[in-house]
Amino acid sequence: MKKIIAPGMCLRAYELDDADLFAAVVRESVETVGRWMGWCHADFNSDHARDWFAACDKAREEGSAYEFGIFSEDGKDLLGGAGLNMISKLHNYCNLGYWVRQSCQGQGIASKSAGLLVDAGFRELGFNRMEIVVAEGNLASIAVAKKLNAQLECMARNRLMVGGVPVAAAVHSLLPQDWQASLTYDVQK
Repeated sequence: MKKIIAPGMCLRAYELDDADLFAAVVRESVETVGRWMGWCHADFNSDHARDWFAACDKAREEGSAYEFGIFSEDGKDLLGGAGLNMISKLHNYCNLGYWVRQSCQGQGIASKSAGLLVDAGFRELGFNRMEIVVAEGNLASIAVAKKLNAQLECMARNRLMVGGVPVAAAVHSLLPQDWQASLTYDVQK
């Protein structure tokens, strides 16, 4: 999977030409995204972006992660990122992660992009389970998990590292039999 196109949105693999834009979006989002994700910092630059893109390409080739930029439908304006990662081939499940640039938050972008990935992950990749693991206090990401009807399974102690400190995290799950897709989209391999 390299691209998912839906009305109003395009999830696609990052391209080298996206590096400057990606770096600017990350720096814009330090106050909100950076609070929860250590890679989002004020010194993030285009070289960091290109390194990330190379890691994403390698993981996609290996089938160990499918990371996407969330773009406007024409594929030009970067709205955030989302991915299926931490894939366990042995147990056939993955983690679902998402973030939205600060200037675009509160518009349903995370919920829609996450829903597209959930559907593609179950239909295209055949996962048995997806997990959404959210640091305690990250209310925006917890709201997305709830909108997806993910089931809260537990509050896991020391589950994530935030700012170099272990924190508790809510572990949510999605199963294929519970998923009710209502989205129209096109997946390009």
